Amino acid sequence: MKKLNKISYLILLVSICFSCGNKSKTDEAKIVDDKTVQQQPNIVFILSDDQSWTDYGFMGDKNIETPRLDKFASESLTFTRGYVPTSLCSPSLATIITGLYPKDHKVLGNDRVLPGNTKANRKDWRAKNYEPVIENFKGLNTLPDLLKDKGYLSFQTGKWWIGNHRNGGFDYGMTHGDPKRGGRHGDYGLEIGRKGMDTLTSYVDLAIKEEKPFFLWYAPFLPHAPHNPPQRLLDKYLPKAPTEHVAKYWAMCEWFDETCGELFDIIEERGQTENTLFVYVCDNGWVQNLNDSSYDKISKRSPYDLGMRTPIMYKWAGKIKPNMDTTTVVSSIDMVPTVLDILDIDKPKNLPGVSVLNEEQLKSRDAIFGEIYAHDFDTVESSMFYNIAIAPPYKLIVPDPVRKPNEKIQLFNIDEDPFEKNDISENNPEIVEQLQQKIAGFRAE
Repeated sequence: MKKLNKISYLILLVSICFSCGNKSKTDEAKIVDDKTVQQQPNIVFILSDDQSWTDYGFMGDKNIETPRLDKFASESLTFTRGYVPTSLCSPSLATIITGLYPKDHKVLGNDRVLPGNTKANRKDWRAKNYEPVIENFKGLNTLPDLLKDKGYLSFQTGKWWIGNHRNGGFDYGMTHGDPKRGGRHGDYGLEIGRKGMDTLTSYVDLAIKEEKPFFLWYAPFLPHAPHNPPQRLLDKYLPKAPTEHVAKYWAMCEWFDETCGELFDIIEERGQTENTLFVYVCDNGWVQNLNDSSYDKISKRSPYDLGMRTPIMYKWAGKIKPNMDTTTVVSSIDMVPTVLDILDIDKPKNLPGVSVLNEEQLKSRDAIFGEIYAHDFDTVESSMFYNIAIAPPYKLIVPDPVRKPNEKIQLFNIDEDPFEKNDISENNPEIVEQLQQKIAGFRAE
């Protein structure tokens, strides 16, 4: 009996060990599966430069062809009523990467000008004056900074105003930002797209080789001037455009679309599409003048929707349900919070935006804001041009009484009047007062 008990004990012990071994392997497989399910997505921000919200096929344009972005829009959570808080590139890009309004990140315009500066010595003071802006910016949390704890590699290509790419928390980048070597708003970064995608491709390959998720900033100098598209595209648009200047701009929009297609293909060829979150926005609007290469004053640098409105799109195949949302108002201030929400990273308390995937937060927000400063700026107080409140269906534009003394407050119903032709402020003083109070609260935050 004792002998049998010993044998039984040995059998039981072996069985337990065998079971434990099997359990460990099962658990290990489950952990691997969980990691696969919970794998952190790559993140790609795609930014066009100087393009009206109207100038895409999926937004209804009948002349400009944007097939790759049209397809992208159909596969995305697409908000056709997106906004940037300011209609100038440098402050707009600073908002996109930080999630802060210009009044908070302090990048108010493209160049900082101090009393006594003259055009004669512009090159000398341009870089020197911007140094404090860069130093302040380096103390802010950017999206690349917030992603570091999750193991992300961050890459910068294209336009970048804040000196060296490392000032934005990027691990690698194309922009050196050295004024002595012509650094101002992107330097070598401005070659991406226009001169091919090789550097971007090498960054993606580096992240894959190191088995790390990546954040990619693709902000090509497109369709921004100089409007010098490939001849094949110009020839396509010359017959149907009212002027050569318009034809060149239309061709630039399609050229940008082609480079987006190249980017999508690079990600697809490496098997990364299913695990990549793509986000699209334009930094500010543009309305091409008919008879010269410049823009109409109602667009870039203006407080109107042709300067501030942009489609904003989020695509993550199989994770974010595609939807063409034509009513909800969103902002570029929401891009960082949305990414943080997806990655389960706590949103810093100073970020004013919300995750666009949180319908409750979107519905509870009653207004977003805009602020337009001088291109050549100094301080918030001395450079303010306009304050804007957007609370659908209304949009209020308040000109600064000192720098815009000859302009009056304007109110538009942007649901019914998207091109802001009919100022209704005189007949709606109570709405004007309510939105002015909202602006006052925003300024005080």
